[in-house]
Formats: sequence, structure tokens, C-alpha cells
Amino acid sequence: MQVSNDGKNKKDSARHRMITIFLCFVAVMFVHGVFSPVVWSHGKGKPKTSLKAAKPGAKAKHVSRITPQIPGANRFQKNKVFLENADVLSADERVSTDYQVLKGNVQFRRGDMYMYCDSAYFYDKTSSLDAFGNVRMTQGDTVTVTAEILHYYGEDEVAQLRYNVRMENTTMTLLTDSLDYEIQSNVGYYFNRGTIVDNENNELTSEFGRYELDTKNAEFSSNVHFINDKYEMLTNLLNYNTQTHIATITEETVALSDSNTIYTSNGWYNTQTDETTLFDRSLVVTKDGTTLTGDTVYYNQVKGMGEARGNMLITDTTHKVMLDGAYGFYDENETRAFATGRARAREFSEKDTLYLHGDTLRTFLDDDSLHVMTASRFVRFYRKDLQGLCDSMAFNERDSILRMYNHAIVWTGARQINGDEINVHFVDSTVDVARLPNYGFLAEHVGENTYYNQLKGKEMIAYFEENEVRRLDVNGNVQALLFPQENDTTYNKVVNAESSYLKINLKPKQEIDKITMWPEVTGTVTPLYLARKSQLYLDSFNWYESLRPTDPDDIFTISDEMRQLFAAPDPNARHRRVTKTVEK
Repeated sequence: MQVSNDGKNKKDSARHRMITIFLCFVAVMFVHGVFSPVVWSHGKGKPKTSLKAAKPGAKAKHVSRITPQIPGANRFQKNKVFLENADVLSADERVSTDYQVLKGNVQFRRGDMYMYCDSAYFYDKTSSLDAFGNVRMTQGDTVTVTAEILHYYGEDEVAQLRYNVRMENTTMTLLTDSLDYEIQSNVGYYFNRGTIVDNENNELTSEFGRYELDTKNAEFSSNVHFINDKYEMLTNLLNYNTQTHIATITEETVALSDSNTIYTSNGWYNTQTDETTLFDRSLVVTKDGTTLTGDTVYYNQVKGMGEARGNMLITDTTHKVMLDGAYGFYDENETRAFATGRARAREFSEKDTLYLHGDTLRTFLDDDSLHVMTASRFVRFYRKDLQGLCDSMAFNERDSILRMYNHAIVWTGARQINGDEINVHFVDSTVDVARLPNYGFLAEHVGENTYYNQLKGKEMIAYFEENEVRRLDVNGNVQALLFPQENDTTYNKVVNAESSYLKINLKPKQEIDKITMWPEVTGTVTPLYLARKSQLYLDSFNWYESLRPTDPDDIFTISDEMRQLFAAPDPNARHRRVTKTVEK
């Protein structure tokens, strides 16, 4: 069938009109947003819905190379975040009008802070964002933070960083999985265990932490573990400054090192200088068992020196000695210590403790690493079975001899021994021999009256068994004045004898068994009723009972009489100046 040209032209004209109408309809519908998605570059006002991420699988058209957002705007507007770059920007109105989806080389800016990531949801109206993959935040050239995920809330100015978080500034590195960073206050918090490492190789780990980037102060709480090449500290609360490198202790803390262990609940530790100041009866225990404690304790790890003030106590468990006083010092490298200010030493190797006081007490090791202890000025000591005093004293482990110098006096029971020097030898902490090498005077109170057995000589040696004198030797210029006890236990005569040598053997409980004098003996025996008062005492006799310590606390009593005794330059002057001298 043939169609005329007129008919054909009419059909073509109608087809063209239909196509034109269809294209116009499509254009109108596009203008009115019927065909979505639509790309938003900016927006004003508050979001109509709460902040949320796009639904998985949402489809959107893409715009390539989005850079930057509002190019000429002031980047330092308060709380304002700008999108600086992204490879792809998309949005889907059917999912949400609150955010844009950004992918590839994403970069944001807030003032001088930059945020980078692989992809993000950007909430322009609230200057908030969710960033994912290779997240990095930088602020000037001082702070860098990296993580896997970042949630930044513009209105609160808070950045929440999650997983493999690493914050760095010029003084420290913080590692955690959960960090909240307050931009305005420049403070970071972690709450799922974190670690801070400073540029002095101090590493601090805890369950919770707070770090102020401006002040460099950090607070660690719950299972705090501090470690460096010198110390390891365990506590539940610790403050630390990454710039000054000072740790402040406010709760019970144990600090461990190769040389000592410290127990404290109040103090500070300078990790640069290794100086520690501790309060509230802190305790330092050295590797050899020596302890140092006091109201205030200062310790230097490098020098191995410690000082304690206020109720100081040094305990040497190896040698069973304790030193206490107002001030104490200990040098662990040279193993020496001293105490002053109401200083006292307690020696507890025997069943009864020996209490000793002196103005200054010292302990140290000699060249062969043997223990030496000294006491100087106004020395007094007390033990139940032994008391004494002198102006200075020294004990040397090398020969196990206790040396008492300058007006030494020792009491045991009713006996008193005095001389310019007394040397006491010990075997396994038990008295073996006591020697008065230059001058010795022994006096023993007998009877109910003021009678005293007396011995005097150039040298005097006492031999002990079971802490009792079993033999007494006197050598050179021996003078003896004795009151023999009659069978009826009375005293009727006084014996005055002289010789070159004398030996006395004693029974248990210090009863005299035998007296021997040689080679020649001269003397007299005088009935007491005929004896003059001067015949009852040897020359230089003094009974120093008023100076004798009566209990452990009495060792601190320093009387004027004792000061006069020690002020005397020689034995003769000593006997003339002491106030309690028996009249002749």
C-alpha cells in the first residue's frame, strides 16, 4: 500500500512534537528534584534529623574532585569545620539530608587543626563528621593523632578516636584504643587501657588516663604500671608531667629497682635526676635487707643515698641492728649509715636487746667489707644484765671487739668496772673477754652497808662464761681492798693488799672462789671497828651509780655530772671533778 507524501509528512511532524514534549517534561521533572540523588555542597540551619551514618548499600551519583568548600571563607570561625578536599562527594536525599558521603583523600580543616581520612560522613550544618580509615589529626606542628575511626562533634568540640589510637606531641606518645580529645581544653582521655611513653623512655600504663597537652600533666588511674631503666612502680593513682618528668604519688605505691624497694603513699619521683622525696612514713628497703624510713625520706637512685627526717629508723637485719633518731642517712653504695638527734641503736642478737645512745651513731664497712659501728659523745647503753657509758665507742666485726674510750664505765649486777679504755671481745654475740689495757678499777658493793670490794691495776682482764665473769686478772701495781664475808654472812674486817699480779676465780652467780696474788704481797688486815674511813677506800675510788642507766629510755639522760666526767682531761682530774665522790 502506498502512502502519499502529504500523509507521511503529517506523521513525522506528530512524532517530533511528541519527542519535544517528552524532553520538556523530563527537564521540568529534573529541575524539581524528582530524579534523585541530588548533590549538596553547602547548607544552612540546623539539621532536621539526628546525626546518623548512611545506610549500607545506598546508591548515589558522584561528583569528582570536591575541593575546597567555600574557598574564600575565614578558616578560623569558631567551631566551624570546612571540607578542604575529597576525590568523591555524594549524597542520597532518600537516606538523609544531614550528611555528605566523602571518599578518597578526604581533608577537613578547623582553624589550625587538620583532619585526614580515607572516607567520611560530613555533617556540614553542625560541623561534625565521622571519619574512617587512616585517620589523622594535626594541630600546628605540636600534636598529631592517628586512629582507624574518628567521630568529631562540632558543637561540643570533642573528637572521639577509636582503634589503634596514637597521639604524639614534642614530649610524649600516647597509645590506646579509645581516646576522647576535647579540642577547646586540649585535654585527652582514655578509658580502655592506654600507655604514655615520654622522651626519657618512661612508660606509664593504666586502665584510665587523662592528659593535658598544654600543661603536659597526665593522670593515671586503676592498675597503674610505671617502668623505666631504673624503676618499676605499681599503684592505682599516679600523676606525671611529661615535660618535667616528675611523677607525683598520692596513693599506696610500690617502686622496685635492682638495688631497693620503696613503699610509699605520698611523694614525688624525678625520673631525670632519679631523686625521690617521700612523706608519711615511707619505707626504703635495700637489696641487703637494710631499711630506711621516716616522716620525710629523700633518696637518690644514682648516688644510692637516702636521708630520713623525723622519727627516722634504719634497720640492718644482717647485723641485727636498728638505728633511730631525728635524722638519718644511708649510703647503699658504701654501705654506711648514721643517725643523730636523740639517736639510738638497738642490738638484738642476744635474747635481751641492747639499747645504746650517742650524739651520733654510725655504721659502715671497712676496706675488707667488714662491719664497723661507732658512737660518739655522751654514750650510754642499757641491757638487763649490762649497762655502761663512755664518751665514744666502736665495734669492729674484724676482731669482734667493742672498744669504749674516754672514761668508760661498765656495770653488771653489783659490780662496776671503769677505766680510760675498755675492750670487750665477743664470740657469736656473747661476751668472751673484757680488757682494760691502760688502767682499770673494779668495785663491788657488798653487804647492807657502804662496803665495796675494790681492785686496781695497770691492766685488768675479765674472762666470761655464759655472760658471767669466771676469772679476773690484774697485772701491774695491783692494789686490793676486800671485805671478806664471815660464816655468819657478816663483815668484820677489811683486807688491804698490794702485789704485782692478782688472779680471782669466781663461781657461778659471781661468788669468789679463790684469790691469788704474787710474787710478793704486802698489806694489812684491820677490824672494821678499828678502821679509819680512809682505810675503806682505795685511792681514786668512785662509785658512779648515779650515772648508771636504769631502763631503755634512761640512756637519753645526760646529766651535769656526766658532762663533768667527760670534760676531765685525765683520770686524776676525772676523779677530782666528779660530784659524787665518797669522802675519805
